[in-house]
Amino acid sequence: MIKVNGLSHSYNKDGKYAVKDVSFEVKEGEVFGFLGPSGAGKSTTQNILTGLLKLQEGEVTVAGYDVKHIKNEMFNRIGMSFEQSNVYSKMTAKENLDFYRKLFDVETKEPQFLLDLVGLGDKGNIKAGEFSKGMKHRLTFARSMINNPTLWFLDEPTTGLDPSIAADIKDIIKAENKKGVTVFLTTHNMYIADELCDRVAFIVDGDIKLIDSPKNLKMQYGDKLVEVEYIKDGETINESLSTIEENDKKKLQDIIGQSDIQTMHTKEATLEEIFIKGTGRGLI
Repeated sequence: MIKVNGLSHSYNKDGKYAVKDVSFEVKEGEVFGFLGPSGAGKSTTQNILTGLLKLQEGEVTVAGYDVKHIKNEMFNRIGMSFEQSNVYSKMTAKENLDFYRKLFDVETKEPQFLLDLVGLGDKGNIKAGEFSKGMKHRLTFARSMINNPTLWFLDEPTTGLDPSIAADIKDIIKAENKKGVTVFLTTHNMYIADELCDRVAFIVDGDIKLIDSPKNLKMQYGDKLVEVEYIKDGETINESLSTIEENDKKKLQDIIGQSDIQTMHTKEATLEEIFIKGTGRGLI
């Protein structure tokens, strides 16, 4: 669905690159996470893929279209939800969606259906300028679905939303993906990426450092540990033991055989821990 080979971009054309020699592929029907801290090159790459920035170097195809020669038909196939909401403040929520749907040459979703879907069903006749930041974000998200995209670009889709609404947005993403929609998710939120993504790419300073599934990255880079809480001589003891190191494995066997176990569970590395370990950088 997306093929990128040798993508490079310099804003000032001074030899300093926001992204340099980036290559990756997004398969049809998968949720692909593009993860990194602010300034890593996420937005630059996404803007080139969606036609907002002109391709300078490399080869890029999106939904079967060469972005060097973008055709209007490509925009019928893609949807884009921006992190910074860019709705028309003087229009109502419904008017925003009605206006946007007229830009497409394909069948579109009904505005009221989308407003209901994102929890704005009773706000359709209110001007977007009166919306909170979170409500504008939901309206932008709803707008990205109006043309029934087969390739869906989502930039920080849960930013600024309360946990309940964020959970609803994630459920919508999962449901659309089950229908076959390919998702390109740009975020620095490792928790939403871990929950939603089939594969992720870690980008730092314009370079992609790692690409794999969250599970494989954890298996490769994460420490394999067991946390056990047990009673010994009347005292509660908590220990974190390796399931690989022979001494720790023997100690765990002794604890199980000789002590009163209170709790015991495996400890899986978080995607954020893997990012730091694999790239040497934090997410801020």
